[in-house]
Amino acid sequence: MQGRATGSAAYRRAAEYVAQQFQSAGLEPAGADGYLQSVEFNVSQLDEAGSSLSLLRAGAIEPLNLREDAQIAVTSGTVPDLEAEVVFVGYGLDIPEYHYSDLAGMDLQGKIAVYFRGGPAELPGPLKAHHQSVEERLRALRKAGAVGSVMMLNPNVPDIPWSRLASGLTFPRMELSESGPDEPRPLPLSLYFNAERLDLLLRGSGHSASEILQGLGGHGPLPRFPLGVRLRARVKVDRSTTRCSNVVGLLRGSDPALRNEYVVGSAHLDHLGVGEPIHGDPTYHGAMDNASGVATLIEIARGLSEAGTPPKRSLVFLAVTAEEKGLLGSEHFARHPSVSGAIVADLNMDMFLPLYPLKYLEIQGLGESSLGTEIRTLAAEVGVEVQPEHEPERVLFIRSDQYNFVKIGAPSLMLSVGYQKGSPEEEVSKAWFRDRYHAPADDIYQPVDLVCAGQFTDLLGRLMVKVANDRQPPSWNSDSFFCRFARPVPSHSEPTLGANARPPS
Repeated sequence: MQGRATGSAAYRRAAEYVAQQFQSAGLEPAGADGYLQSVEFNVSQLDEAGSSLSLLRAGAIEPLNLREDAQIAVTSGTVPDLEAEVVFVGYGLDIPEYHYSDLAGMDLQGKIAVYFRGGPAELPGPLKAHHQSVEERLRALRKAGAVGSVMMLNPNVPDIPWSRLASGLTFPRMELSESGPDEPRPLPLSLYFNAERLDLLLRGSGHSASEILQGLGGHGPLPRFPLGVRLRARVKVDRSTTRCSNVVGLLRGSDPALRNEYVVGSAHLDHLGVGEPIHGDPTYHGAMDNASGVATLIEIARGLSEAGTPPKRSLVFLAVTAEEKGLLGSEHFARHPSVSGAIVADLNMDMFLPLYPLKYLEIQGLGESSLGTEIRTLAAEVGVEVQPEHEPERVLFIRSDQYNFVKIGAPSLMLSVGYQKGSPEEEVSKAWFRDRYHAPADDIYQPVDLVCAGQFTDLLGRLMVKVANDRQPPSWNSDSFFCRFARPVPSHSEPTLGANARPPS
């Protein structure tokens, strides 16, 4: 399907295929419009030929090379011309709950903030992740008066290589046409900067790249200082609108008292589409990312239909659009669900990577809710060990679709195949991110452990059914940071801390 780009004709064909598969698996359409939930987007496309970046220092103009030194992330807020002083603000975090702020005492009024993704080692992972979400970043930077942001990735943490990140920013970028009531407006300028070129920014500041890089992920804040340089941006953006669809199927629960509570299984259907060729292939196929997750949803639905005994709560099978554009399809569904009642949990897959035998499950959100206990129990029954996230600095819990369900109060997990640190499986995983993540090589010809994929699918299906059959809905752990998002749901027996109920203070 030509990479299933959001808004493309190829994505529409993919969505229609998934809808047909949901129907043949015995799922009902979840809304008045059938299996497809339409979503409208504003589209911003960078015109690289008409755009430029440069540094102004000591009366000299130093051009920056797009894609090599930096890349522009266009939004609905991007302005055509901007020039401002640049300030390094460490991790750029403002966390009132922890009395921590990289922005306090810094003069950012009318200036551009440069920061690294991540945070000090002593900050709790969930707190650190939440405050690195797009909304929280924007709120903090706007409150401080910044007119632009420049983000760098920690080169010590495995993630997408710079060349593919920069190339990916040339794909059309999207925002929901209908923004949330409290959603902050994007900044006039947003950039990513190549951490390998950090010295370009630091020249003459009295600080070195080695000093900054050695401190990343350590204890305490990074240094913060004016860079003594101005950044000039000329940005040309082509703007349009488009529509695309989530695909939603419903397995109605068997218990009249519980069937209006929903356990969501989710995976994103979109990928990047067609773009710059790599090794001669221009199609970013997205087999693992995330056709694998959608295939798993279809297989679970088929198995439950064949079993003939629906669980007590209803199950929603949700293949979302625009995950690659910023989790937009799941954001729309969480705000405007096509089912009537309470969403009590989300179990999400985003490239669960069945690359080797299933001995370990890596769980994002493992320690946040009773769902962690549920998956530990089920995994132990089949000899699989459950692990928390390996790379908390990648803040994956806020980077996939489960986070939009967290924000409406529903306990959530993201599940993937795990490995032991230092093992050959870790090397296989790292090689996959290096060579295939967001690249055409993520295709159907790559090695896949199909036994592992089947076992993973079986475990996830059993977890969905168990959560749907439990008398009480999932609950946030009383010490979880995410309790703040909790909402009450009906109790079905004695008083308890329900799925979304706020715990005692």
